[in-house]
This record gives sequence, C-alpha cells and structure tokens, in this order.
Amino acid sequence: MDATDATGTTPAAHPGPAAHPGPAAPAAPRIVVGGALVRRGRVLAARRSAPESVAGRWEFPGGKAEPGETEAQALERELLEELGVRARALTRLPGAWAVRPGLELRFWAAELLDGEPRALQDHDALRWLGPDELDTVDWIDHDRDVLPHVAGLLLTARQPTPVEGGQASGGTPPPGDAPSAE
Repeated sequence: MDATDATGTTPAAHPGPAAHPGPAAPAAPRIVVGGALVRRGRVLAARRSAPESVAGRWEFPGGKAEPGETEAQALERELLEELGVRARALTRLPGAWAVRPGLELRFWAAELLDGEPRALQDHDALRWLGPDELDTVDWIDHDRDVLPHVAGLLLTARQPTPVEGGQASGGTPPPGDAPSAE
C-alpha cells in the first residue's frame, strides 16, 4: 500500500517523543548562600554598604556559588573573601528564597574556625548578636525570614557543654561580651 495523501505527497511520519520532548524544563536556579556564622551563642550580622537598594541594611554574609562548587564550599569561600575568616559550613537551614528570577538564596549554619571577622567586601559594619538582639537591626527581608531558625541555633549554642567531671566548658567570650569586673 502506498502511503500518499490526496495531494499525492507522502505525509511526514508522526514524530515520536524524541522529536517533541515537550516544554523545556526550567533551568536550575543559581544558588546564593548566606551564612549564620555562630560563635558562643551569638551570630554575626553584616551591614551592607552596596548596592544602594540594600545599603545600611543587615544580612548574613555569603554570596553566589560558582559552577562546580557545593553550597558548603561556596559559603566557606565567600566568608573568607568577605570577612577574612576560615569557617566550616555545618548544616543547611530550612527554606529557600527567590531573590530574583534564576537566583535562589539558601542559608547555612557555620562555625568560625580561624580569624576575627572584618568587613572586607560589601559591608561597612559587623555585629555579634544574641538571640534576644536579633530584632535590633534592620535586616534585608530574606534574611529576616530565616531569623526563627537562627534563634533556635543560638539557643542551642548557649547550652553548656558537659565535659569530664561534670563541669561545663568555658571559653573566652566574643569581644565585648566579657563580664565586667566590678
């Protein structure tokens, strides 16, 4: 049997799934990581100096992940670049926020390994905040949304750590946290 239509031409074969894969899947968003850098029950907040739309507001430092970088690697690199410190990303906090189309913000808890944070890039001030101080700065909206999770981290971090003999571990408080000698 000849497969021609009424015009005498051979109709095109019905394309299979490979020829028409359907709507294109949306591209995966580029990830931005923010770090809740915790030390002795306090978290580091950084005040933005630029861009103008967020200058003067506070955030958890971080930045964009580079291709091939894990979120944890990106956070550790960004904290070194922005603050001059070595830190370890610990665990991702719940939630993700669309910063703009194609850009998604995720927060991580991190611990300070070495160095004293300094405002090197994109920031003009740093503050260590306790759980009862989190609402004392003007947070960028996305960072404000993660504060309940950060407060939980801080409350857990303030619990004494038992050591041999039942004594709680001490340590040197962050600058400005030392008890006053009266």
